Amino acid sequence: MKKLIIMTILVAAAFTSCSDSDTYQDIETPPVTGTPDPDPVVAATYSKNVKSIIDANCIGCHQTGRSAGFRPLTTYAEVKNAVENAGLLNRIQLQTGQQGIMPQAGRMSQANIDAIVKWNTDGLKEN
Repeated sequence: MKKLIIMTILVAAAFTSCSDSDTYQDIETPPVTGTPDPDPVVAATYSKNVKSIIDANCIGCHQTGRSAGFRPLTTYAEVKNAVENAGLLNRIQLQTGQQGIMPQAGRMSQANIDAIVKWNTDGLKEN
């Protein structure tokens, strides 16, 4: 009698733990929801993302013959060197009024700062 009760409980548990919609594929492959992003994230590069920002905000002073000509930012190599060795990322992220902020006229837009930071994060690629 005890064996019959135990067997009945086991069979009942087996049937209630399964549903007819669970298959190995349902379990192994998560369902796709939403639509895929049509524009995959592309690495930022100097030529595509950074050069125009530097040209608009920095080279007015950071070129030969100007007040900051000692640290020119007119080429990829010069800007890369400034990021790696001269604290460019720190200086552009300072708040307006803080000592050492670049550009000195005031903080550039957060979008521009983010683009330069992303370029650094993505490996300082040229093209």
